[in-house]
Amino acid sequence: MRIHLTAAAAGFLLLAGIGAAAADTVIIQPEQETVIREYVKKQPLASVTLPGVELNIGTALPDTVELHEVPDVQYRYVVIDNRTVLVDPGTRKIIKVYE
Repeated sequence: MRIHLTAAAAGFLLLAGIGAAAADTVIIQPEQETVIREYVKKQPLASVTLPGVELNIGTALPDTVELHEVPDVQYRYVVIDNRTVLVDPGTRKIIKVYE
């Protein structure tokens, strides 16, 4: 009986983890996407280099990286290694990388 409970508990924790990961997914509305792309194009920034930091969704950027505002959008952006990166300012996590 104990083995079944442990397997059930492990399965529950696995499913809970998947749900938590899905909850972190950020969906950018098409209107916001257009605003972001147009603003970033009109307001180019110098690219910065962050050795050892991978530009993946969910990666938190160090406090030393200056984030720049996009008007009427809750997110911020920065250009790292010539790629525009959209960041959640509250967590400093990357939510989108534009190629």
